[in-house]
Amino acid sequence: MEVTAGIFLKEKRVLLMRRAPGQNAAGGWEYPGGKIEPGETGEQCLRRELREELCIDAEIGAKVAESTFTTDEKVIHLHAYHVTQYAGEIQLTVHDQMEWVPLEALLDHDQLPADYLISRTLLEVFP
Repeated sequence: MEVTAGIFLKEKRVLLMRRAPGQNAAGGWEYPGGKIEPGETGEQCLRRELREELCIDAEIGAKVAESTFTTDEKVIHLHAYHVTQYAGEIQLTVHDQMEWVPLEALLDHDQLPADYLISRTLLEVFP
């Protein structure tokens, strides 16, 4: 499964979202994004997903990290892109919380496994 994640970075803080009750992986912290549809690039997917999930219009920059995580049922390949800017106010639709997390506290949140691997890479990329 090919999936995207948006990395919002502001003043050495990164945006994490918590999956709402009733959602798949409820309670897990993650980077916003979603599954790449056939015919989409990673950047197109992330722009669409951020519009659907957060109600914002985002500009997608460079890929900053990737991770691969295997579950009993599937292999998740997560492509993380820097969100350079966005228009609109973030609204929670599939998440029940959001938090701008200081980089030094990034690994303290109970993140979904593929997102945790991205966070470890981010700490190397954005020291």
